[in-house]
Amino acid sequence: MKKEIIYIYTILASVLFISCSSEIKDGTTDIDSWDNVIGDQYTPSLEHPGILHTAKSIKRMQTIVKRADANDPAYQTYLEMKSNNLAKSTYSMQGPYEIISRDGDYAWTKNGFEADFAAAYLNALMYAVTKDEAHAKKGIEILVKYADKLKEIPSTNDAPLLAGLQGFQIIYATEMLSHTYDKMSKEDLDKINAMLKNIFLPVLEKFYNTPAYTNGNWGIIVTKAYMAAAILWDDIDMYKKGIKFYLYGDDNGTISHYLDGETGQCQESGRDQGHTQLGLGGLATICELAYQQGNDLYSALDNRLLKGYEYSAKYNLGYDVPFKQWKDITGKYSNWSTIGTGSRGTFRAIYAIAYNHYVTRKGLSMPYTKEVALDKQPIEKYDSDNIGYGTFQFCDGDIDE
Repeated sequence: MKKEIIYIYTILASVLFISCSSEIKDGTTDIDSWDNVIGDQYTPSLEHPGILHTAKSIKRMQTIVKRADANDPAYQTYLEMKSNNLAKSTYSMQGPYEIISRDGDYAWTKNGFEADFAAAYLNALMYAVTKDEAHAKKGIEILVKYADKLKEIPSTNDAPLLAGLQGFQIIYATEMLSHTYDKMSKEDLDKINAMLKNIFLPVLEKFYNTPAYTNGNWGIIVTKAYMAAAILWDDIDMYKKGIKFYLYGDDNGTISHYLDGETGQCQESGRDQGHTQLGLGGLATICELAYQQGNDLYSALDNRLLKGYEYSAKYNLGYDVPFKQWKDITGKYSNWSTIGTGSRGTFRAIYAIAYNHYVTRKGLSMPYTKEVALDKQPIEKYDSDNIGYGTFQFCDGDIDE
């Protein structure tokens, strides 16, 4: 009798998952009406600052800086960040521009705005850990000058990537500065928020409202910016919409569609290792955002992200891994019959964040990720498309609270 009851519950759970997953087969327009899929399970705490770092984790980073242990990889990584011109309060802006784009007629702005927004992000982080006011002023200067001038992100092919990658950096900097620097004016904050809501957010929403058409790293990049904006604006419905997409969306950029549950093979593993690691890093960023808000996405689908990291770390370390050809959500990227060798062995700065959670926090085993994080990247460097400097930013076990 007990076995029959368990079997019935299993069938019901499977039906629920399948029915939930099918509700947005048209693209994503039904996400907004998908009310009962996650319920109250993923309600954010709305702690501020709360995008990647809270007051507690900021204090931990400050302790690393104050302790200044020359033998500590976390401190060495901080020094690496500090030496980056983009993290300096003396950084000279290349913009602002009225129109920005990664491709098309305004592709010439790409290097400039990418550097400017990275500088805003890194200066905000530098202020949080050093309290050097010059960093706060530099971050605000960059954001306000763009808010005063920027008018458009054209609807080019790469617009969602721009809105996601650079949008995240702007949102992080705004969140950090508005909650740690008491001299940030309401006028400046309102200007920056208006830029995000009027220029960046519509691009993200358009992606969600379009049937799947991209490799998975796109949806991942859009979602990390979307959820970060939700935290910045205390928008619970928006936050939950991002989580619904992450868990159940009909897109390659979800936890179930980007990673194979048996091996951890990634949707882009047959493409190349650079894009694969970009996607993995984005998934970890989404999980960390949620974790700091009291929600555990890391454990979704039996710690599937851990499997994804281990698979890619193993292959990029030079080991053989199983590979199977699969049909992706769009049907456009289903012809890869062998694993992609492009950029194999070139490790992006994505491993410390996952190692910190699964191994340091949870005590799980990640032998291949460990080899990358501790041997290949003990001093994790800058990564323009991912978080970077993870050895410093995410090292919970290295500091006594």
